[in-house]
Amino acid sequence: MSVENSTAARDDQEEPHPTQSLDDTVHQRVRLGILTIAREADRVEFSFLKKQLAVTDGNLSRHLKVLEESKLITVEKGYAGRRPRTWIALTPEGAQALDAELRALRALVLRLETPRPASGPPDT
Repeated sequence: MSVENSTAARDDQEEPHPTQSLDDTVHQRVRLGILTIAREADRVEFSFLKKQLAVTDGNLSRHLKVLEESKLITVEKGYAGRRPRTWIALTPEGAQALDAELRALRALVLRLETPRPASGPPDT
């Protein structure tokens, strides 16, 4: 059975391909990193994210703006002593979006790890 025929057979029996459930806002590498790190803590400091994700200030700021405008995170500015700080926290919507992204990724991995049925005689 060709890949095309195998895919067509799967499509007749299954839901849409798992990649259709990936959210472009969440799925981007840096933004996914921000959301997952923020999930691990009540709030996370800008410089910690910058170091963990190996990005520049400007690059991180741009990704934070996208996530904040999408209401997936909150950004809080303040001071620790006399030093200005920026903290990021996951919103309930952000937690839901991250959960949906992880479900889609798990479905994709499961699809790839599930053995294909034995192929029959070639199509003619």
